[in-house]
Amino acid sequence: MTSSASPRLRHLGFFTRDMDNMRRFYTEIMGMTVTDDGSYGEPLREIAFLSSDPGEHHELVLAEATPETEGVGSAQQISFLVDSLEELRAMHKRATSAGHGIMYTTCHGNAWSFYFRDPDGNRVEVYTHSPWYIPQPHAHDFDLSLSDDEIMRETEAYCREDAGFMMGDDYKKKMADRMAKSG
Repeated sequence: MTSSASPRLRHLGFFTRDMDNMRRFYTEIMGMTVTDDGSYGEPLREIAFLSSDPGEHHELVLAEATPETEGVGSAQQISFLVDSLEELRAMHKRATSAGHGIMYTTCHGNAWSFYFRDPDGNRVEVYTHSPWYIPQPHAHDFDLSLSDDEIMRETEAYCREDAGFMMGDDYKKKMADRMAKSG
């Protein structure tokens, strides 16, 4: 990679077997907006562009599956960032109220997450950052029904036991330095 290239993930696209159900899921449950939709290709098939950021035309593309694309691939996970534990709880409630069973809730040390399936069976993660860093992969259970203070105390204590523990801002600076040197 040359120093002038700095690719950053901005959107995901995948095939769906049920466009209407997937569009409803990503608008009603995940809060995204359809920014454009239409048809493309031969044979003609539906496509929808969705975003939660007015500065990004699309963060997610849904394309109607055809016999040729059916089963071509699936997402390992589709991750959505929220700003706080309060928003994480709200999303958890929104998903469960709509009948989407939660697969699991976990703390990665650097983030708190819960996982569930969209209508096509793709794993969806909703997460918020913590102020700490520990080496990944890492997961341990946490109770989203606890108060923010209780979750913060438990997570910090758990993270500080890891030999790779550091504050999140220190980790970001370390990565910025590493990325600048590798460019």
